[in-house]
Amino acid sequence: MLKLIDVKKEYNQFTLNCSLEVLPGCVTGLIGQNGAGKSTTFKAILDLISIDGGSIEVLGKDSHQLQQKDKQLLGVVLSDAGFSDYLTIQDVIPILNQLYKKFNRRDFENKCQAFDLPLDKQIKDFSTGMKAKLKVLVALSHQAKLLILDEPTAGLDVIARDELLDMLRKYMEDNEDCSILISSHISSDLEGLCDDLYMIHDGQIIMHEETDVLLGEYAILKVDEKQYLELDKQYLLRHKKENFGYSCLTNQKQYYLDNYPSIVIEKGNIDELIMMMIRGEK
Repeated sequence: MLKLIDVKKEYNQFTLNCSLEVLPGCVTGLIGQNGAGKSTTFKAILDLISIDGGSIEVLGKDSHQLQQKDKQLLGVVLSDAGFSDYLTIQDVIPILNQLYKKFNRRDFENKCQAFDLPLDKQIKDFSTGMKAKLKVLVALSHQAKLLILDEPTAGLDVIARDELLDMLRKYMEDNEDCSILISSHISSDLEGLCDDLYMIHDGQIIMHEETDVLLGEYAILKVDEKQYLELDKQYLLRHKKENFGYSCLTNQKQYYLDNYPSIVIEKGNIDELIMMMIRGEK
C-alpha cells in the first residue's frame, strides 16, 4: 500500500531519513515525540514537500505519478489543515460531493449526527474534539483504500480519543482490504489499534516492531550495580543509569526471566520503551 525507501529531507537544523512500509490490510503506527519528523514524513508522502533523496510508492505507484483517480483512494487527516472555520458541515457536503466520486452523503450525515456534530453550526464554534472527529469522518467518507492520519487524536481528552479510535477500528472491520498509517505522540492510543509500530526520533527510524511483539517480548530490567556487572548483556538494546543502579531495555524478556529470577523485570508500556530507546545508551 505504501513504501518509503531512504526518504531524505534536509532543513537547516533537521534532517529526515526515513524508510517504512504499510502492508495491505494493516494499521501501521508512527510514534515519536513532537518534532521527531512525523508531520514531515506525512507531507513527503502526500507530495506536499519535495524530497532530497529516496523514493515513495503510494498504492503501487511513484508518489509523483499519482493521478486524480488514485488520489480518490486516499483519506487524509493533517494536523495543521482543515476546512475554513466559517463553513458549516452543510457547506462542506457539496464540496466533498464534488471532490470524491464515491462520497456517501447519507452515511456521512448519519455519522455526523451519531457523533453529535451539528450540520448547521459554523466550524469555528466546534470544540477541539468536534473538529478532530469531523476531519476523520471526512477521511472515511469516500471509501478510501489508504488512510494517512497525522496526529488525529492531538489535543483530545481521553473520551474523545477513544471515540475516534473506535471509528478507525470499525472502518478496518468493514474494509478488510484497506490500510492505515497513523501518527501520534500519545503512543498508548495506538497499542490496541496498530499491527506494527515505527518509532522515529530526530528524523531517524530507531525501531520497527510488531505491536504484539513489542508488548509481549520487550521488558525493562531494574538491576543494582552488582547485578548489572553480572548480567549477560547480549540481549540488551539500551541501558540507563539510575539512582538504584540501571534500567535496561531488552527484547528477550523470557531469556532474563529464565536465567535471572532474582532481578526485577517489568513489562514496560510503549511510552517507557520510547523513553529507553531515546534516552538510554547502547
